[in-house]
Amino acid sequence: MTADHHETPRRGMVTVSIMLATIMQVLDTTIANVALPNMQGSLGAAQDTITWVLTSYIVAAAIATPATGWLADRFGRKRLFLISVAGFTGASVLCGMAGSLTEMVGFRLVQGIFGAALVPLSQSVLLDINPKERHGQAMALWGAGIMVGPIAGPTLGGWLTDSFSWRWVFYINLPVGILAFVGMLLFLHETKGRTRRFDLFGFATLGLGVGAFQMLLDRGEQLDWFGSTEIWIETALAACAFWVFAVHTATAHGATGKEPFVEPALLKDRNFVTGLILIFVIGIILLATMALLPPMLQTLLGYPTVTTGLVLAPRGVGTMISMLVVGRLVRKVDARLLILMGILLTSWSLWSMTGFTIMMDRTPIIISGVVQGLGLGLVFVPLSTIAFATLAPHLRTDAASLFSLVRNLGSSVGISVVMTLLSQNTQVNHAVLSEHLTPFNPNMAGVSTGGAEALASLNAEVTRQAAMIAYLDDFKLMMYVALLVIPMLLLLRRPRGAARQADAAVME
Repeated sequence: MTADHHETPRRGMVTVSIMLATIMQVLDTTIANVALPNMQGSLGAAQDTITWVLTSYIVAAAIATPATGWLADRFGRKRLFLISVAGFTGASVLCGMAGSLTEMVGFRLVQGIFGAALVPLSQSVLLDINPKERHGQAMALWGAGIMVGPIAGPTLGGWLTDSFSWRWVFYINLPVGILAFVGMLLFLHETKGRTRRFDLFGFATLGLGVGAFQMLLDRGEQLDWFGSTEIWIETALAACAFWVFAVHTATAHGATGKEPFVEPALLKDRNFVTGLILIFVIGIILLATMALLPPMLQTLLGYPTVTTGLVLAPRGVGTMISMLVVGRLVRKVDARLLILMGILLTSWSLWSMTGFTIMMDRTPIIISGVVQGLGLGLVFVPLSTIAFATLAPHLRTDAASLFSLVRNLGSSVGISVVMTLLSQNTQVNHAVLSEHLTPFNPNMAGVSTGGAEALASLNAEVTRQAAMIAYLDDFKLMMYVALLVIPMLLLLRRPRGAARQADAAVME
């Protein structure tokens, strides 16, 4: 242990401080999305360039995240946490003051770099300041912030933009950042660093691979994927960089004076590697669903922004309830069984979403959202606990940074895939539906004589129905993805002593 977890009051204040910082960073992954149209007009940006406000942040955070472990060892975890919070908060204020798109993208890059360490650091600190029997509850609290943040982001961002201006989407971080900084400065215990050589080549190849891959995912739909030279270049860069990184990591370990950027011990731990695969899938489902539902509700069902946020809020409530319950259950029930229950609930919610219609009321959306929130919570907490249970304490920060990186990559892949399929399937469905709308169809007699206005109205309705079918196809795909990872649970092994702890908990 690197911190004294017996000091309960201090543990409580540390927990509050680091969770403030974590929620602040996670919110910023989605809070700016709804403000993009307002930013576009204010900054004089074009439709195809304003998305760099999102892309710059995501790419910078992805590249910087893997360095968290080395930086924590080099400078100390408390110092790194304070630098990250101060830098992220300062960059947020600068984003709010930006007067051009160039300034905004530059400040968002800085914000992403400083914010990258906040999530993995918070996870490793919570594991260190709590005894093993409380790890489930600690991960429940951490997971609640990680999962509810992206859900609440669009709602909060929409309210701030409508009530004040888009600049307050960034200014809101200032009071939160100050509170988190002061709390950490006063209560967080500094860790002793350990000497580690920085593997610049390993970091550079991994960073290049992650950065190129993120660019490929973020810009692929906009550039028509492999019809674009840029996408081919980014694909080649990502593939080559990942290959060189893998070879370098495999051959550097054991060589005199060489330490690979990623500890090989992490990739030898079966629980952790399996956990990486599962959290990749959870990342796909969580943010891909949140990327689909708001535009579906607003464009097809005609919900205003505030109503959309209220209808989606129960999803976060379901997650919170699940987190509170599973934090205690994980001590008494096999974590693998909880993960299975969570995947089945999530799959059931996605199956129910394949029955959505344009004429439905809010009830199916709310019910499926609550069930999905319950399911994702049941997966996230036990998975975060069991994936780290067999790792040595000194590997936790490195492991947490890799865990966060893979989850974010899963989210990027999920959003990119479902949005591409949505666009393509809408066109296909439109063509199929239009085949039956001919002048020879007796049901079209009124429309064919109604002129251009009637035909335009009919085309708009066909497009609307085609888009709805495309949304349902995406929900079905995510259901299959969730079900396909169930066999992976067989690779997870229960940590030694877990059975005895569970029996003791039941006897209490």
